[in-house]
Amino acid sequence: MVCKTEQELINLVEEAKDVTQLGEVATYIPALGKANRDDLSVAIFTLNQTCMSAGNVEKKFTLQSISKVLALALVLMDHGPQVVFQKVGMEPTGDPYNSIIKLETHKPSKPLNPMINAGALAVTDMIKGETLNEKWTRLLDFVQRLAHNSKISYCEDIANSEYETAWLNRSMCYYMKQYNVIEHDVEELMKLYTKQCSIEMHSLDLAKIGAVFASDGLCPLTQEVLIPKDIARICKTFMVTCGMYNASGEFAIKIGIPAKSGVAGGIMGVVPNQFGIGIFGPSLDKKGNSIGGIKLLELLANKYHFSIF
Repeated sequence: MVCKTEQELINLVEEAKDVTQLGEVATYIPALGKANRDDLSVAIFTLNQTCMSAGNVEKKFTLQSISKVLALALVLMDHGPQVVFQKVGMEPTGDPYNSIIKLETHKPSKPLNPMINAGALAVTDMIKGETLNEKWTRLLDFVQRLAHNSKISYCEDIANSEYETAWLNRSMCYYMKQYNVIEHDVEELMKLYTKQCSIEMHSLDLAKIGAVFASDGLCPLTQEVLIPKDIARICKTFMVTCGMYNASGEFAIKIGIPAKSGVAGGIMGVVPNQFGIGIFGPSLDKKGNSIGGIKLLELLANKYHFSIF
């Protein structure tokens, strides 16, 4: 375990909380604006099934962009990397996660990677299923198995709030549809994508999912292979290069682990062959990452030297 005692982790959370006042909760999705920016919690789940936590780890939050990693894993299992990467690239971008500009200037006109919104929409469009409900059921079942929690669902209020305000995402979909990157009905895709982003869990659930990636796709709780090793490797690589939006390079230097953030304040961290980390801190920095969560990971990385580099 990274900390010798739970009190050590509690102390680090209290120290990291000092910066939460410097950020703001997301308001462009109206339902997310109700969060308390002073919240900060963390759970660490090891591959030998021990857990350490601090803060209110039972408080639920929506995955938002963290779900992009999970949908990518499912779609790579559905189709294989060769098919998926015909539609989505593998390169990081210095642009914001919701930028449309590279779709216009990059040739061929496909998203640069699966962690920006355009790429994530293209990935979600590839989830197998004859109907919207079948696709959704497959994705939710996969997430439940990753977290070993069959009660995980989604927040309908946030899904509706996102659906009603997702004009830029719709624009990206229609732009990509002319190049056959998006193949299915855009409104059906928007319903699926907003539900995907609104999947709701707490920090311990997220840490358990992180632990599956830390174990190369093997669930520590059941010893079942949930993700093939090579697909887990691809997902972790994207988390390093693109997982923290356009702060990914700085994050790699300062902290140095695969991680994915979401604008609800979640961060999933992966320390390979050791443990998964689940963080919730809804106060965001200017790039859309949890300001308290990043501070906490910096403190942990400096103290326990878990950078993969």
